[in-house]
Amino acid sequence: MINVYNESILVCVYYGPNSERLIKRGCAIANIMKAPLYILTIDPKPFDELDAEKLFYIEQWKEYAHANATAQFIMKDNENRPVSKVIAEVARDNNITQIILGQTAHSRWEQITKGSIINTLVREIPFVDLHIVSVARYIRDEEGNYQKGIRAYLVKDGKQFQLSFRHGKDTEYEGIFFKEVDTDFDNGIFRFMKDASTLHVLVIDGVVTELTNVDINTALGLDDSLNK
Repeated sequence: MINVYNESILVCVYYGPNSERLIKRGCAIANIMKAPLYILTIDPKPFDELDAEKLFYIEQWKEYAHANATAQFIMKDNENRPVSKVIAEVARDNNITQIILGQTAHSRWEQITKGSIINTLVREIPFVDLHIVSVARYIRDEEGNYQKGIRAYLVKDGKQFQLSFRHGKDTEYEGIFFKEVDTDFDNGIFRFMKDASTLHVLVIDGVVTELTNVDINTALGLDDSLNK
């Protein structure tokens, strides 16, 4: 594909459903401009110390990159430098002309909205356009109603699905299970990918009766005041 606009797009993502929206925005811009697309994530921990939830997102991002012929996934792990320094370095190395960042109150990227970070990026890469995209807050339950996500699987059982924590030959979907606290039953939310989209379905007593996407903020009972 010929880069008719001489543009290169960089999307900066962090763990959470907002990353999908940012990547889709980046893909749309890259396709219009026939430009290469780079997907970047940064983590202070080494890759082999990441938990199942983070690895799940990384797998998703790699799939998005593979689905776009001109896209490339970049991960900077074991990284203790300021976020802006890493972004600027990647931008220079890949001749980036446009950067897409997510603005959300509950993710590491909230630093991006602060003037000092923006000023740093503008100073270090002054000829790069910055796009700050407003996104919904991260779905992690800030009120402690759900436990940390763990890798799990859905196994077809007639017209419904059984939740399993072991991968087997009958596994239909792989994802992350967020269990409610203070319960002896497997009740909660199962997050997985289906047809290149991320879905969140209800799990009741270890069973998913239908693969219907739920409003995750409503399901988690988050207070709207968190958005203010």
